[in-house]
Amino acid sequence: MKGESDEQSDLQHRRFVVDAEIVGGAFDLPPKDVPARLRNGEITSRCETGIDDDAGRWRLTFYSGGRALRLVVDETGAILSRSTFPAHAPTTGAIDLASLSASD
Repeated sequence: MKGESDEQSDLQHRRFVVDAEIVGGAFDLPPKDVPARLRNGEITSRCETGIDDDAGRWRLTFYSGGRALRLVVDETGAILSRSTFPAHAPTTGAIDLASLSASD
């Protein structure tokens, strides 16, 4: 079994490639099922670029079946941290920032 520091995602042309074994393992799916589930939208993902203290890091989050897998990776593709937790995929579209402000 590989240790956390041995695992990597692959940054190719500013796109990450994460091994299907990592994604499938988080959702109790055979790795061979991951590509099809990504294509048909049963697994969705989001990539966030770190800024300030997190510059040079990216947060990759995969969603499926009410759960999420979150990987934090560096510019070499090394997985720095991994977590799974209950979550629903975020909605798409513009965010109304006014709705996020504190009430008076």
